[in-house]
Amino acid sequence: MIRDARPLAQLTAEAMRILYREIGIVDTLRFINQYTAGCGDYTAQREELFVGMTLDNIVSEIKKGRKHGRQGRSDKAIARKPARRRSKR
Repeated sequence: MIRDARPLAQLTAEAMRILYREIGIVDTLRFINQYTAGCGDYTAQREELFVGMTLDNIVSEIKKGRKHGRQGRSDKAIARKPARRRSKR
């Protein structure tokens, strides 16, 4: 049996409902995140974030953050806003 092609948005919504029902919301989001491209320029952000720091400094900041219950991000990293992605024309 041949079906007419449905709009992609409709197909996506149905697939999401099936995934939610079968594997739950958390695992559905984890699954979808595998295929979601990030945004921004991580290389530029990393260079700006860690300017003047050595690997030993970075590791020390991570360990200090873990001791204080944070997820390893330094205060410097938390305070900065991510760089905006430039549109290509």
